Amino acid sequence: MSTHVQKPGWFTVNVFNRAVAWMTRRGLSVWGSRVLAVRGRKSGEWRTTPVNLLTVDGAQYLVAPRGHVQWTHNMRAAGGGELRLGRNVDAFTATEVTDDEKVPLLRAYLKRWKAEVGVFFKGVGPDSPDADLRRIAPDHPVFRITIAR
Repeated sequence: MSTHVQKPGWFTVNVFNRAVAWMTRRGLSVWGSRVLAVRGRKSGEWRTTPVNLLTVDGAQYLVAPRGHVQWTHNMRAAGGGELRLGRNVDAFTATEVTDDEKVPLLRAYLKRWKAEVGVFFKGVGPDSPDADLRRIAPDHPVFRITIAR
């Protein structure tokens, strides 16, 4: 498994993520944003971060554009979490997608959010060949989520 991680800068942590999370907590989704809550794999405490919820053919996915970051490790350990938008809280289970299955999902993710996250994909974009998307797939965890009804 890849160990690729691209840590966010000061502006992202202290301004952008906080602004998106603040709006999302108040029920204003920014391009599909949600606040992801996952139990910490060591502490058991809830950890939160803003994410983009991707929907492809009726299925929902979470993509980690920055790589194998803390929320992805916690998601693997917990097997799910919560997606929050305002007062709406959706508990879900998560299944990690294989690298071969990621190609159309990464393409859809980049098509929607390339302006925001394209820099994390090593020059690969939504119009890149499948081989390029497959090459970067190990660096970007993708989870299919199933909302618990």
